[in-house]
Amino acid sequence: MKVFEMLLLLCLIVCSVAVAFTKDLLTSIVTFMSYSLIMCVIWVLLQSPDLAITEAAVGAGVTSILFFITLKKIKAIRKEDSDEQKEREL
Repeated sequence: MKVFEMLLLLCLIVCSVAVAFTKDLLTSIVTFMSYSLIMCVIWVLLQSPDLAITEAAVGAGVTSILFFITLKKIKAIRKEDSDEQKEREL
């Protein structure tokens, strides 16, 4: 069990560093979602299910949806997709 907990903590550190250094906004949001889900599992292991449910709902759910809506509103998702298509054509 200790190995699993250490693996979760390592994944948590990797996710937090990846969010900070990722240039792509969409990748950052997905990495942030995985960070929240890992935190949810850690809260369950610490026998705190109320915090686990809150982390899953707010961290991975509502916040991520708001980030996706914001990216859609500022047209950042389309711009990144069209940039990738232009790079492929070259």
